[in-house]
Amino acid sequence: MVLRQMLFRIILVAGSLAVLVFCFKDATWSILLAPSEWDFCTYRWLEQIMNALGMDFHFQEFHVKMIATELSSQFMSHVTTACYLGLLGASPYIVYELFRFISPALYENERKYSVQVATTVYILFIIGVLITYFVLFPISFRFLGTYSVSPKIVSNITLSSYVSTFTTLTLLMGVVFQLPVIVYFLGKMGVVTADLLSKYRRHAFVIIALVAAIITPPDLMTLILVTIPLYLLYEVSIRVLRLQERRKRKK
Repeated sequence: MVLRQMLFRIILVAGSLAVLVFCFKDATWSILLAPSEWDFCTYRWLEQIMNALGMDFHFQEFHVKMIATELSSQFMSHVTTACYLGLLGASPYIVYELFRFISPALYENERKYSVQVATTVYILFIIGVLITYFVLFPISFRFLGTYSVSPKIVSNITLSSYVSTFTTLTLLMGVVFQLPVIVYFLGKMGVVTADLLSKYRRHAFVIIALVAAIITPPDLMTLILVTIPLYLLYEVSIRVLRLQERRKRKK
């Protein structure tokens, strides 16, 4: 009964936000399609940084035409995107409801611990989403959308391809950014140690690069942009384990 009520409240909140997103179609799609524009804010920021460093640097203007190839594709993309954004917007409430559901079975110290873990997971997920939106996807779209093997061939990107690539990359990066949390729990179980991760840094870098190649579109720039933050997360994981080991020794 309690589980059913919790699921009902989650569906109600997520559904309400999805309907709200669906109704504000113009604002929603102006945000979603912004990374496909040649004057997206990321490009302007990079130009300002370069100019501040004394370099006269400007991105070339580009235009990629987007099309819909099926009768219902625009409407269905609108519906599914509204559902995704509704779930994303409701995610803090979902985490809160899940915590309320499991908290009666936890001790006081476990409740504090659970709040810290849930907060960390959510923050890391949002960081992954933001990095995808402002860095990875715009650069991937610019490279892949303008890449041409011949002047005779013109790229017309379908709306479904745009949405699916954007959603997949966003979710994957949100999940991959949970690496420090996963390593933390592996450390608590005694599976890994800070010294072990430090010893195999080079191997980890190769594995991270392979994972980045699998989860990203096939271009070198995106591969580099994904590999660097993932490796930094690996280094953060080592620091987290060292801190965990110090606390154990103090006890």
